[in-house]
Amino acid sequence: MDRKRSCTLCGGAVMLLLLGHMTNALEVPLDLPQPPTITHQSPKDYIIDPRENIIIHCEAKGKPHPSFSWTRNGTHFDVEKDSKVIMKPNSGTLVIDISGEKAEAYEGVYQCIARNEHGSALSNNIVIRQSRSPLWSKEKVEPITVQRGMSLVLQCRPPAGLPPPIIFWMDNNFQRLPQNSRVSQALNGDLYFSNVLMDDNRNDYICYARFPHTQTIQQKQPITVNVLDNSPSGERAPTFMQPPGMHSTSMVLKGDTLQLECIADGLPTPDISWSKVNGELPSGRFSFHSFQKTLKITEVTDADGGDYRCLARNRLGSNHHIITVVVRAAPFWISAPQNLILAPKESGMLTCRADGNPKPTVTWSVNGIPIENSHKDPSRKIENGNIILSDVQTGSSAVYQCNASNEYGYLLGNAFVSVLAEPPRVLTPPNHVYSVITNSRALLDCASFGSPLPKITWFKNGQSVLDGDLYIIHKNNTLEINVARPVHSGKYTCIASNSLGNKENHVYLEVKEPTRILRQPEYKVVQRNSVAEFECKVKHDPTLIPSMIWLKDNMELPDDSRFEVGSDSLTIRDVREDDEGNYTCIRNTTLDQDSASAMLTVVEATPTPPIIMEQPDPPTDLELTDQREHSVRLTWTPGYENNSPIQLFLIQYEDSLHKPGVWVNMTEVSGTRTTVNLELSPYVYYSFRVLALNEVGLSQPSAPSRQYRTNPAQPDVNPSDVEVIGTSPDSLTITWKELTGLESNGPGLQYNVSWRQKDVDQQWNSLSLANVSQYVVTGTPTFTPYEVTVQAVNDYGPGPTPEVVLGYSGEDLPTMAPENVKVSVQNGTMAVVSWDAVPLSTVQGRLNGYKVSYWNLRSLHKQDPEPKKPQELIFQENETESLLLGLHPYSQYNLNIRAFNGKGDGPSSPNQIFETPEGVPGPPADLKVENLNLDSLVVKWAPPVEYNGHLTGYLFKYQPINTTDELGPLKELLLAANETSVTLDNLKHSTRYKFYLNAKTVKGYGPTVTEEGVTIMDEALIRHPAVEAGKDSAPPTPPPTPPVTQFLQPPFHKAPPAGRMFGSVNSSVEENHAVISWEYSGPDRNVYVEYVVDNSKDPWKTEYVNGTRTYQIRGLKPGMSYRVRVVAKDHSDATVHSTEELLITVPAMTSKQVDIATQGWFIGLMCAIALLILVLLIVCFIKRNKGGKYPVKEKEDAHQDPEIQPMKDDDGTFGEYSDTEDHKPLKGSRTPSNGTVKKDDSDDSLVDYGEGGDGQFNEDGSFIGQYSGKKEKDTAEGNESSEAPSPVNAMNSFV
Repeated sequence: MDRKRSCTLCGGAVMLLLLGHMTNALEVPLDLPQPPTITHQSPKDYIIDPRENIIIHCEAKGKPHPSFSWTRNGTHFDVEKDSKVIMKPNSGTLVIDISGEKAEAYEGVYQCIARNEHGSALSNNIVIRQSRSPLWSKEKVEPITVQRGMSLVLQCRPPAGLPPPIIFWMDNNFQRLPQNSRVSQALNGDLYFSNVLMDDNRNDYICYARFPHTQTIQQKQPITVNVLDNSPSGERAPTFMQPPGMHSTSMVLKGDTLQLECIADGLPTPDISWSKVNGELPSGRFSFHSFQKTLKITEVTDADGGDYRCLARNRLGSNHHIITVVVRAAPFWISAPQNLILAPKESGMLTCRADGNPKPTVTWSVNGIPIENSHKDPSRKIENGNIILSDVQTGSSAVYQCNASNEYGYLLGNAFVSVLAEPPRVLTPPNHVYSVITNSRALLDCASFGSPLPKITWFKNGQSVLDGDLYIIHKNNTLEINVARPVHSGKYTCIASNSLGNKENHVYLEVKEPTRILRQPEYKVVQRNSVAEFECKVKHDPTLIPSMIWLKDNMELPDDSRFEVGSDSLTIRDVREDDEGNYTCIRNTTLDQDSASAMLTVVEATPTPPIIMEQPDPPTDLELTDQREHSVRLTWTPGYENNSPIQLFLIQYEDSLHKPGVWVNMTEVSGTRTTVNLELSPYVYYSFRVLALNEVGLSQPSAPSRQYRTNPAQPDVNPSDVEVIGTSPDSLTITWKELTGLESNGPGLQYNVSWRQKDVDQQWNSLSLANVSQYVVTGTPTFTPYEVTVQAVNDYGPGPTPEVVLGYSGEDLPTMAPENVKVSVQNGTMAVVSWDAVPLSTVQGRLNGYKVSYWNLRSLHKQDPEPKKPQELIFQENETESLLLGLHPYSQYNLNIRAFNGKGDGPSSPNQIFETPEGVPGPPADLKVENLNLDSLVVKWAPPVEYNGHLTGYLFKYQPINTTDELGPLKELLLAANETSVTLDNLKHSTRYKFYLNAKTVKGYGPTVTEEGVTIMDEALIRHPAVEAGKDSAPPTPPPTPPVTQFLQPPFHKAPPAGRMFGSVNSSVEENHAVISWEYSGPDRNVYVEYVVDNSKDPWKTEYVNGTRTYQIRGLKPGMSYRVRVVAKDHSDATVHSTEELLITVPAMTSKQVDIATQGWFIGLMCAIALLILVLLIVCFIKRNKGGKYPVKEKEDAHQDPEIQPMKDDDGTFGEYSDTEDHKPLKGSRTPSNGTVKKDDSDDSLVDYGEGGDGQFNEDGSFIGQYSGKKEKDTAEGNESSEAPSPVNAMNSFV
């Protein structure tokens, strides 16, 4: 590397180093050695409050951390010697305690020095001055006398303060004096009257001065003005009171605010106007104050210098005054010195460029020492005010100070030179995610540090990013994307490299969708006390969470519960007049926002005439603009809404080239829009029309727009739904869906059909076809894969590259039957069949599976009248073994297997004949009971329909059952196989019997059939109940309902068909349950009974059967009919076998009890009750004779309370008698639950005729409560005292 570069190149390199993120200076990480840098200091002119401590700030950074010292008025300030001064730890900030001291003692010029081993940095000269608010000097204010119409100046002349006070005029009531174009306050605080009126006569013109630092107000003595009218002044042309004369000069510093003032006297009061001679007033920076008497210009520039004319005019003439403005400037930076980082043996340059008026003087210092007095450094020289550093060495770090000063101020800039060698480091946090909104600017930082200065290279997703139109790489290495789009999202890498190494950093850019308000709030006119609602629906990036803010007249909404803010709306209830205004909806996200406003107008509530809503009028004035190759903008004018707001507009088009006269819906837009940009297809003759939709319906179509023709182009889509179908063994058919005329994009539409055999090195076969949707390729091998494409082509070129579709040529029948077929019989109803899979090469297609056909040739017991129909099972292509279920025992079967594909079945395997062993027989048929006698009967049956082997006999059982379903002892009989009846003797008369019958083979007993029968009733035992005269005889109790035995029709079991698992099913039905029994030859793990009410839409109820052949269904409703079935399910709960549905009827509820009147226990109970009643009657009679009668009895007899009757007519029991021992009411008693007797409506009461209120009456109405004895009273009342209650006690108990 050339170390002898010219100064010009050095300066360029240094200037590059000085650029930061846009304009920031280069930052050195604090973990690296570096000279001090001042980071915070007090202002140059520091006015202090004498009531508070003085704090002079000085903070700095550096490595190592700097130490601090101060100078005061140019000499060293020893902080440690002054007990009132404290320096904060690790800081240069001074805290001066002025309690008990005068603040003036610490006034002066202070400067802070921060130093470490690498150099010293200086703060500005900080001038400390105490704020002052002196009192007004004592003076005698003489009254002022003036003639009406003359001009007048009331002088304020406040005491000089620091800072200067704020002046205002008030009266004795602390009210500001009114000012206008005639009377106004000048910039110096004096009050000017252009002419005096009689109303100006007063004695309380008071000037006030407010000193802002001390927050004190000083008051001048009131001034009295006496206005005379004895020699009034006449009208006169304007003359200037301030400034006087025709010309004056004003000086202002650049950047400050200029205030020019002109006050004129005259009668009438003059009007003031301003202008700039040979120029214009600066736009946007000037304003008029004090009734046009003051011209104010902010941020003064050099161009604001020159002559300004103020013109005073009234009807008698005019006068002007010229103010020459001179602009001076304190020093200001053009290029402030910046820190310089150099590697050993590098070169660099420090610049310090400042300007001002007059031109400032620039001087350099090193570590606070003027550079001419510092030690000589051969690597440093000064040229044209710049410091040139060449071939720097380690250890030559220092802080340089540049001072630029003129008579209006000074600038002091610190810049250090740090010499170090450091490999690159990236200061931007790694993996930082930058999020921006689409179409906005994105800035990706890559702040770095290194010495020598690192070079930065940017990459996106591994590809180099170059500085150009799309990307801009700034001098501070920030990567800018001026218009960010979603395609710019991704991973960016910046690599910093210098001669000492490389360092990379990754950042990520996410480009988000902008936030847009789709439905803006609309102008509302609502009646007072009604509801106003504004909508504000927004679309935003789904990864950003929006928030909503509503403003009223750009202020927050009132704190009123009437305002309800929803997720996308604002509702104002009970609208008032003060709710009127402009409402703004602001939708914010963390990255952007959108807003919309609408006015709310509140009107008085008036009777609203009925509103008639109709369809809107059709839109008008259709216009096509912004015409492009494949788009056009359609604009229209909405028709009248007809009292129903338009919700949307429907745009339709007609293609007069391909489908003339057919209007097709194209798009819809919101009812608030009147324009839309339409995307068009090539080679279409478009006409457009618009329809409006409101709540009532669609409007009539608008008049069509003018025709707009788009140019032809090559197709942009290919045919869809391309399929390859093998229709025969030597061909395949290619089909597709043709393009519409709108999709053709041009004339001459054809389809380029291409095909080739897959995985074979051969060229594509191609053919162009038109106006067809299929093509048959012939001469193909059987079931061979082919690749096929169909591409659209027109006169303007081909469509996009088509997708390759895979298909096969046609299938042929399989040529080979499965071999090694074996049948293994498991039991009488099940066998296992297995076979070897056929070779795929013999399938000639896609193997769909195997078909197993089997049929029952004959029964080994008897000759079947007709052959059975074969059954067929289908298995998947990967299965080579299966179960044959539901076989008939003791039979001969035939079986074969064949493979099949999409074309059909292949040849069958040789027939396999196998036999099933014996099984249990079927149920005996036609079981019935005959010849019912008093003590005998005959049971007959027929042999089973299905023997399933050699029949060896029958098992016959029977037992009596009574009316409560209780079973008697069971008796069994073993009968020979040739018997079909049995006679039973010595049975009980009038008894129901239940009979059970099973057939038997060597394999065991078959299913049970049952029947019931009743022996004849002995007439000698029949008794007719006596019937009282005059009473209706009750109908005889019906006999108990016998159990009902039902069978599947016909009423006997048949062998289940081949392939079925269930045999016969029968049932026995009671009043609330049914017993179901069945035959089943499959596994017992997944058998269920299902039932449902007949003719009901309710779902089937399912109950699990735990490995039995019989199940009782409980909870059935009497009188209802049910459908019942038994099913077997697989592991997925799918039904694989089921019986036929069995219809059962539950008998209606009948009494199962015999006549209670004939039961001995009932007769005994009635006798005991009658005896008890007789004893009670005797006891009551005796007590009645002892107690005598009372007048209350006659009164009760006269009034006969219907609630208290001595005898009930309906059942003959006593109504009010109570047992004196337990006081429990007898049956039919109407005694209240609280044990009291209802009081009669008569004036007589229990208290009137006895000593207590708790007594009771006998059956004849006599009072017996008092004479019942001590034990009776204790038991009745629970009172331990033998004393009867007195009337007073009775009243106390009620109170």
